[in-house]
Amino acid sequence: MSRDLGLQVRMLLTMFLLGALYVVLVAVLLAAGTGTATMLLVVAGLALAQLTLSDRLALRAIGAREVSPAEAPGLHAMVERLCVQADLPKPRLAIAPTTVPNAFAMGRSPRSAVVCATTGILDLLEPHELEGVMAHELAHVKHRDVIIMTVASFFASIAAMVLQFGVLFGGGRDRDNGQPAFVVVLLVSAVVYAVSFVLMLALSRYRELVADRGAAMVTGRPSALASALVKLSEGMDRVPQSDLRAAGELNAFFIVPARAKGTLRSLFSTHPPVERRLAALARLEADLQRPVPART
Repeated sequence: MSRDLGLQVRMLLTMFLLGALYVVLVAVLLAAGTGTATMLLVVAGLALAQLTLSDRLALRAIGAREVSPAEAPGLHAMVERLCVQADLPKPRLAIAPTTVPNAFAMGRSPRSAVVCATTGILDLLEPHELEGVMAHELAHVKHRDVIIMTVASFFASIAAMVLQFGVLFGGGRDRDNGQPAFVVVLLVSAVVYAVSFVLMLALSRYRELVADRGAAMVTGRPSALASALVKLSEGMDRVPQSDLRAAGELNAFFIVPARAKGTLRSLFSTHPPVERRLAALARLEADLQRPVPART
């Protein structure tokens, strides 16, 4: 499983653009005055916590717990075999007790990664399909795109927070002349949030296609992952809405979004349409089955 140059370039570009956006946002907040220093300290603390504790926060959000080889021998053996093939250190494994059939990977690096599967996905998929899903998550670990998505989603959350509390953070200096500073803060925060969201969507959709390809190459069975994606997509429709909402905050990291189907939802989805993913896997399957020309 090799690094994808296109993904690496997109990750660097995304981080550069996000960094530039937030330089502008911080400059506007500093110009706004009141409460900015305190707000920046809070944001810095949140950023540090997000980067260092993102895996634990994600597991806690879905009620997952790490499992030992004795508790989940089949899952551990499967992931260990895939790690050997992908030249990766074995991540920690966790299981989340939810009917939502899904899986995700988190962690700052391959050595600190954790891969989580839900009881819903363990009950739904056949072993060869689950292997494709686990290989997909390990591809995310290999490409180190999880940390980029963590940072990108955090930046978008901060812009949304500033947008929500703009009056508190930006009010004061220009109120006397009829041009309240907080209006400028709100406008800039809205633009930063919108652009951050678009950048995050673009990167997330591409990284899912790259992880699909990486999983297919490691397992040698693109059709197994394709079958899993079909089952997961259809299975999501049978999950209670309350369970989907509870798991929804991890959608950017799931292999399949935990939400019902719909045109508008698909437009703003963090994942490419399942049909597009299936078509890409079908092309890979055809390439792998094509006989190699004999050398003369």
